[in-house]
Amino acid sequence: QECLSQQQALGAVRQMQKLLAAQEAAQLRGTRGLRHQLSVLQSRLQRQATRHNETCPPPAVPPHGRVLGRNLRVGHDVHFVCEAGFRLVGSETRGCRQDGTWSGTQPFCRSIDDCSSNPCANSGTCVDGNQSYTCLCLQGWAGPSCQNPVHACSNASFSRQPRCAEGRPGTRRCTCDPGFQLRAGGVCHDVDECRLFQSSPQTQLCLYDCLNLPGSYRCLCPPGYLLRADRNTCEDVNECTGKQHNCTQGDLCINTFGGHRCVRPKCPPPRHNTSYVKTSTFQCERNPCPMESRACRLAATSISFHYLPLQANRTVPHVLFKMSTTRFVGDSLRFAITGGRRQGVFTVRRSNRQTGELVLTSPVAGPATLEVELEMSEFSRKVLLGKHIFKVTAFVSPYEF
Repeated sequence: QECLSQQQALGAVRQMQKLLAAQEAAQLRGTRGLRHQLSVLQSRLQRQATRHNETCPPPAVPPHGRVLGRNLRVGHDVHFVCEAGFRLVGSETRGCRQDGTWSGTQPFCRSIDDCSSNPCANSGTCVDGNQSYTCLCLQGWAGPSCQNPVHACSNASFSRQPRCAEGRPGTRRCTCDPGFQLRAGGVCHDVDECRLFQSSPQTQLCLYDCLNLPGSYRCLCPPGYLLRADRNTCEDVNECTGKQHNCTQGDLCINTFGGHRCVRPKCPPPRHNTSYVKTSTFQCERNPCPMESRACRLAATSISFHYLPLQANRTVPHVLFKMSTTRFVGDSLRFAITGGRRQGVFTVRRSNRQTGELVLTSPVAGPATLEVELEMSEFSRKVLLGKHIFKVTAFVSPYEF
């Protein structure tokens, strides 16, 4: 065949370049169109997802609890509360998120003290946990409620096998889990933290009592208290606020440290032409006196009742109560202790011209009930203008917290 001339070869090359340019332009237009279609599809899917996730599904209502808040739209919160006698475990507040789910965890209401019914048999110890109680069984018993007898040597919860690894030729290195110590015989035995540290005030682990557990320990609180979030101190339960008291109708519930008392303040009966009327829950006022009755005029013009919770062995001196008058028309006030029980642990002192203080002067071991009657008298040129009686009752807890 004859070879192409130089002109023919250049023409063929130009023709190929035109074809390639045209094909490249067509491909570019196709790619742009495909990219646009994908962008439109993505926008539609996002709009649909946004419409679908504008609200969250209704949250589950925990047994013995309620859900506060009806708005289930994105960005809004709902709140959970429990009935009296129960406390919330989990998220108190949950928010509706963009993806249609709730933040936090589903809470539930658990009894304030699941151990109150003593569910552990055969002298097992009930441990109040975050979600449920646990029974720690004595040796020879097993099962969720310590109801199953077992051989005394079969309970190995307080001893474990160590984890061993080969080291250099002919050597092995063994370690125990935290809370366990390698002893003779190659067995990991539990470290009793309570026995080691609880008895000394300098190293005390728990405010009240310590229970040894396999590899750990748990702080316990007496009845009427809950373990705080720090897991070692105790917080008083206000039975009066939570309606967990046994006071009958007409009684008043007074919360104390570790419990409560039911009281019913009463005005004194009529005597020597003197009678009183109850003007408030804790206050009695004297009725007008007959003109000829000196005994009535010398009686207290008012009587008030005061109830104070008190920890055992409180550091002294400690001011328990203050008494004063807002309207002072005489020239002097006198404060005195006139009656009660266990008066020897109190004294009265003046803090300023119009105020007196009841001071605890001796530590008191509980449980105990202290009663003291205080008198505040107002004089003008040594003539009695009137007096007020304060009946103070202090309920001393068995505990120092």
